[in-house]
Amino acid sequence: MNILNLLKSQYTSMIFGGLAGIVTAWVTQRILNKRGVFSYFVNHNRVGFSSDDKVFGKVSVTWNDNPVRNLYFSTIELKNESLNDYENVTIKAYTADTLLLSDHAVLVDSPDILKWSPEFNQMLYVEPGKKPSEIQQDVYNSKREYLIPVFNRGQVVRISYINSANTDKVPSIWLSANVKGVRVRLKTPQKQIFGVSQPIAAIAGVMIGLFGIIPLAVFIKTNWIIAIIAMVFGFIAQIPGAFTVKCIRKLREIIGG
Repeated sequence: MNILNLLKSQYTSMIFGGLAGIVTAWVTQRILNKRGVFSYFVNHNRVGFSSDDKVFGKVSVTWNDNPVRNLYFSTIELKNESLNDYENVTIKAYTADTLLLSDHAVLVDSPDILKWSPEFNQMLYVEPGKKPSEIQQDVYNSKREYLIPVFNRGQVVRISYINSANTDKVPSIWLSANVKGVRVRLKTPQKQIFGVSQPIAAIAGVMIGLFGIIPLAVFIKTNWIIAIIAMVFGFIAQIPGAFTVKCIRKLREIIGG
């Protein structure tokens, strides 16, 4: 039995039909799953560093007239990827290897600037004419808490920090949210195609290509034509894969209301 007859056999149809049913059930379950997911990624850009070279001279970076080892501009983008809208969400940012110096938090595509949570604001309150205590300074340099009045599905929060890493390594800043049923997940920034990460688009394209083998084998009798079509599709598989993923996301939004 050659490969063409194998692809035409009822056993192959049953196998692919079963796989399609499993994939459909899995996608449906994922769509109907109401568990909240907040995903975020962090981007660090070094903007200055101190050095002391006996031959070529000294470069000094200061913050409020105080010398610092180096300066980074770090940006965090947090997205509500769930099917739910949330109110009064408290987002916590924290670090153990850098000093947070200043911050700016906004709700993307809106005029809203996010403020510190009332509890955090009270913790760092300093009476006029006085200086912050050592504990307050340590808290300010190591964490933040922001209150998001309304965090709708698909919305993005962008938080920017000027910070000074304690070592020569790139600093680490993490987020957390104490919201029932919500999981906060750190993502690694990836190259995208039409708004979809390339690895996900590639996987979706491969799945489309596998299911496309059956009609090719049934309706095209010349093997070399099938091979050429399969090869060409392999080069552009990410494109239909990306559009398929976007359609699934749109369907999920429609089902989720």
